[in-house]
Amino acid sequence: MKRIPIIDIRSFVALVVIGLLVILATGCSSASSEDGTPEKIRLDYAYYSPTSLVLKKFGWAEEEFEEEGIEIEWALSQGSNKALEFLNSDSVDFGSTAGAAALMSKANGAPIKNVYVYSKPEWTALVTDPDSDIQTLEDLEGKKVAATLGTDPYIFLLRSLNAEGVSPDDVEIVNLQHGDGASALVSGSVDAWAGLDPHMARLELESDAELFYRNADFNTYGFLNVREDFAEQHPQYVNRVIEVYEKARKWVLDNPEEAAELLAEEASISVDVARKQLERNDFSEPVPGDVHRNALVEAGHILQDGEVIDADVDVEETTNELIEPSFAEETIGK
Repeated sequence: MKRIPIIDIRSFVALVVIGLLVILATGCSSASSEDGTPEKIRLDYAYYSPTSLVLKKFGWAEEEFEEEGIEIEWALSQGSNKALEFLNSDSVDFGSTAGAAALMSKANGAPIKNVYVYSKPEWTALVTDPDSDIQTLEDLEGKKVAATLGTDPYIFLLRSLNAEGVSPDDVEIVNLQHGDGASALVSGSVDAWAGLDPHMARLELESDAELFYRNADFNTYGFLNVREDFAEQHPQYVNRVIEVYEKARKWVLDNPEEAAELLAEEASISVDVARKQLERNDFSEPVPGDVHRNALVEAGHILQDGEVIDADVDVEETTNELIEPSFAEETIGK
């Protein structure tokens, strides 16, 4: 079998199991004071989530909770898989992931809820170098393709292959973190890469990389997930985190050029690359709803076909357990 060895998939599942064991061993997440107020709120930030960068840069979360003496703690997520590791190991209370990656984790028992949509991105596509003879999905047969297990680019690759009738068994999928996958494509270590912005936009502009297969509908949404125990213990604070995320989302919409400059600074990329990344993000639908459920159900069935999600998992039920719109509906409105 040429796709990712089953040990890699088991490793991903093992991370979830280990995280659950840590949860059982340590009890609840952020410690609370006697009146039930959390002593700290732990947020992640990610280069694929521009609103999180804005929120961190301007210190709006710190301002929101300053009077109550609540500390804000930040962790950098390099990919959805890392954000899910943080959530499952009780290292953050809120984590930024692609929707399908969150579904995979939920199907394996992760105690998370999606409470907010930070963007609808076209953040992944299949990429090759400008001199490659790869033009179609069929051309990937027998070739090496870099992808990060447990993230939207990996899921995008599986969905794309399925849509074009190409078996994953005929492709050698190389499990690399996003930035390493970009480097592997440039060095010629792989023939193609399931890319992720901003790395993908950078390769487009700096190396003339070609996005030879695109389908915006195969990109699942950008989810802000919260640990279930935090949401149960501190529901009003979930609403307030959404409020500051909303402030950041509106700022991005009102200040696209400044947002590109901020993204460039934080991610150490050029402003042109940052602009291209932001152009591929739609920030207009922050409340989770049916469109997000439908996208995840479709992705979930593909993941079951690829034996990434167990066949006995009820994808529709798991999706409904993951998506929790009530916080955003209360905070933002339907």
